[in-house]
Amino acid sequence: MINLASLAYRLFDIYSWLIVVWCLMSWIPMRPGGFFDDLKAAIGMLVEPYLGLFRRFIPPFGGVDWSPVVAILVLNVIERVALSILL
Repeated sequence: MINLASLAYRLFDIYSWLIVVWCLMSWIPMRPGGFFDDLKAAIGMLVEPYLGLFRRFIPPFGGVDWSPVVAILVLNVIERVALSILL
């Protein structure tokens, strides 16, 4: 059971970091068709569906999209609940 909890912790951590990396990459201008553009698209395929849930309810404020911040906070809450169930 501890190994399953450790795996769940790692997966939640990796997904949180993917959201952060995707957000940072969105600030950098990229050449279409380049490696980093493809990497951003691949990460976007993983994180966009989850972030889209929050974008429906949280409008950009001051030109800044706050949905990734809220998404990571909710992901941390889900992680804590899941880990408390597993342990």
